[in-house]
Parts: sequence; C-alpha cells; structure tokens
Amino acid sequence: MSLDLQAGHGGAHGHHDGHHGGHDDGHAHGSMRSYVIGFVLSVILTAIPFWLVMTGSLDSKHATVLAVMALAVVQVVVHMVYFLHMNGKSEGGWTMMALIFTLIIVVIALSGSLWVMYHLNANMMPGGADMSQMP
Repeated sequence: MSLDLQAGHGGAHGHHDGHHGGHDDGHAHGSMRSYVIGFVLSVILTAIPFWLVMTGSLDSKHATVLAVMALAVVQVVVHMVYFLHMNGKSEGGWTMMALIFTLIIVVIALSGSLWVMYHLNANMMPGGADMSQMP
C-alpha cells in the first residue's frame, strides 16, 4: 500500500512541475540589478541621517529632525518601489489605490487626533476655571 501512495504522490507532483517554469502571474518581479539599486539607496538613506545626527552638522535640532524625517519618507518610497514593486501598473493599479486610500485614512486619523488633543483643554475647561477653587 505504501508503494501505491508514493506512486500517486509522485504523480501528483509530476503534474505541477511543468507549471513553475515559464508562467507569468501578472506581478512585477525585480531583477538582481533593481534589488542592488534598492539596497544601495537604502544604505545611503540610512547613513546620511546617522551622519547628520552623530556629527551635528546642521545648526538646529529642528533642521536635523526635518532632514531625518524627509530622508525617512524617501526611504519608504525606495522600499515600496524597489522591494514591494508598487507602481501604477502592478495589479492593475489597485495596489496604488489601496496605498492612497490608506494614506488618506492615516492623515485623517492623525490630524483629527492632534486637533482634539490640541483643543482638549479649551473645550473641557471653558472660562479658564481654576481647579484649586473647586470643592
């Protein structure tokens, strides 16, 4: 009986072996060159903020923070393009639409949260009441 199972098992895999060679599933696949470019850009975009912070080459801390954040955004784009293969053509444009929708929701949630936290004191304590006067 074990010989029959092994023969059937091998036959089932033999059927699928021919399908992995040259099919195109519609997804973008990167070449070795694009992966190396993405890796080199990622290393550069990591080394520059590290150098900025460690040497203190920018005059103000605010400028350093803005530079690091800007380079982080560029690095996110590099990762999405070179490693996640996101562009307007992949998956018929649906991955880009999902990314845009996600970004809109995140911006709405963050800006709404910051607005509520900024105005929380004014909305909860109208008239500037002093808590030490409360019974």
